[in-house]
Amino acid sequence: MRCETRLYNALNDRMRRSHGVAASQYEFLRYLRDHPDTRVGDLAAFFAIGVGATSKGMDRLEGRGLVRRVPDPADRRSSLLELTDTGTQLVHEADETFGAIGALIQTALDPARLHDAAQTLRQLLTALEHDRIGTPAG
Repeated sequence: MRCETRLYNALNDRMRRSHGVAASQYEFLRYLRDHPDTRVGDLAAFFAIGVGATSKGMDRLEGRGLVRRVPDPADRRSSLLELTDTGTQLVHEADETFGAIGALIQTALDPARLHDAAQTLRQLLTALEHDRIGTPAG
């Protein structure tokens, strides 16, 4: 846990300093870039966080002009989230900062161990998601 926390804090500090967003906000924005037609519930499910917290996070990003809500043509009670041009540009610029954390990890582990660690973490995440372990109740 300490290792993950230190890496996340390093990324968070770099994202705030270089792009004015928290690491979690960058993750939301990157997901929206890569998954068009996303709803708040989709984000909440993917990131295993509550719908209320996700909606508040989108409100903040919308207030900064990085995200907009558009009517869902398939369900008039729902909205889809999409990046604005400003949000798209920010994600593009922040991708390089995110990559710097990968370089930090690569300097600490030799390539074979890095590959094994990544594979192990993918397997663990798949098992946790399959069994819905760590999914918030609300």
